Amino acid sequence: MSQSPHENPSRRTSSTAPDRLEVSGHGRLERLGIPPVLRWGFVAVLVFMTGNGVESNFVTPHLQAVLGSPEATVATIITAYSLSVLVGSYLSGALSDLVGPRRVMALGFVVWVVFEAVFLLGLQAGNLPVTAVAYTLRGFGFPLFAFAFLVWVNITTPKERNGAAVGWFYVAFTGGLPTLGSLFAVGAIPVFGGGTGGETGAMVASVALVVAGFLIAWFGVHDEAGRHRIAPAGETRAQVLTSGLRLTFTQPRIAMGFCVRLINTAPEFGMFIVLPAVIADERGWGQSRWLIMTVCVYATNIFVNAAFGALGDRIGWQRTVRWFGIVGSAAGLVTWWYVPQLVPAGSDWGYVLSVVAGCLFGMLLAGFVPMGAIMPALAPDHQGAAMAMYTTAAGGASFLGSGVVALVYGVGGGNEAVVWSFVGLYAVAFVLVGFLKVPQVRTGGRAALTADV
Repeated sequence: MSQSPHENPSRRTSSTAPDRLEVSGHGRLERLGIPPVLRWGFVAVLVFMTGNGVESNFVTPHLQAVLGSPEATVATIITAYSLSVLVGSYLSGALSDLVGPRRVMALGFVVWVVFEAVFLLGLQAGNLPVTAVAYTLRGFGFPLFAFAFLVWVNITTPKERNGAAVGWFYVAFTGGLPTLGSLFAVGAIPVFGGGTGGETGAMVASVALVVAGFLIAWFGVHDEAGRHRIAPAGETRAQVLTSGLRLTFTQPRIAMGFCVRLINTAPEFGMFIVLPAVIADERGWGQSRWLIMTVCVYATNIFVNAAFGALGDRIGWQRTVRWFGIVGSAAGLVTWWYVPQLVPAGSDWGYVLSVVAGCLFGMLLAGFVPMGAIMPALAPDHQGAAMAMYTTAAGGASFLGSGVVALVYGVGGGNEAVVWSFVGLYAVAFVLVGFLKVPQVRTGGRAALTADV
């Protein structure tokens, strides 16, 4: 632990109890894979994404009810929002390369709060154009904040712990969206009167969580690496901002990694569209039980994200993604869809089995966590640019998920066809990940290629 230049030298020979506690605490964090200097950043992402995730499981029916708009119109708004998330996810990496992650996180916070306020005012006035534009632009906010911090994690963490650190990032990210966000909604909606009024109140309250998350990051994280430009000094601003795209078109493995990460969580966002009506209405369990199911599914994901990151550090990132992330998630998704269809509608025990099936999907989805370590390792001289494409894919998963649903519905397919379309995408990812062989020093000090699949 570094000493202050103004510290009494006599204190250096014998540590005080607080000193020992601090050193011990930092050591535990390092063993877990959390860079101690960034510890409050993980907390900040959790709180920020909790606020962002409050509306995630009721925004579609809420917009339909408040604005009186047809399903197709609301689906268009959600798709436009998802496209903003996609673009914002790319900019989070590119701008972090240019000005440092800290400033990008601040920009994301400002964008989120300003356009959330306009969105809520538009809803209150029943103004469809204002509401649609504000919600679309708000989509830039959370990826700029959260994924800029992920870039910060990657430039700070020792490479042998990179998988675990990325895992902890996703513990925080999915802990907020949708897990704690949905749990907050479950409690807040009745507090604010229930119905659409209660949902509006919950969204207003979510702003306080987003503000708190930003303040924790701004005042709690002091790592100098995140305050400065990451890109090489000789590159122009235009070269930095387009470096991720140039990498994708010149290095096929970056493009393959992009596709694998894009497919990763697309079914998650697709199920946000498909399952609310199925679980709440068709199967008769109601909105509150659907929200509770969501909490359970993604709470399971939280608990194992870090574990799969650490597993990737030990047995190989590529192997973990292929067998746990891709094969496991495909099996879990099919299970989550069919179990609710096979149990008696409205039954308590059937609901419990359906939750367990969803939790299986949530757990195995964490098998993709090492992709956050694979992508920068594919381009060691342009890690920021590689992470720009990784974060673009992470944000683009929302767009792909909603796009698959819209496409299947558009050609006359139903919910079952949506599920099997996602399974088909997982099959594509299974092939692509075989090409993502990168040097890796595993925990325990053994160097290897992650090609042992």
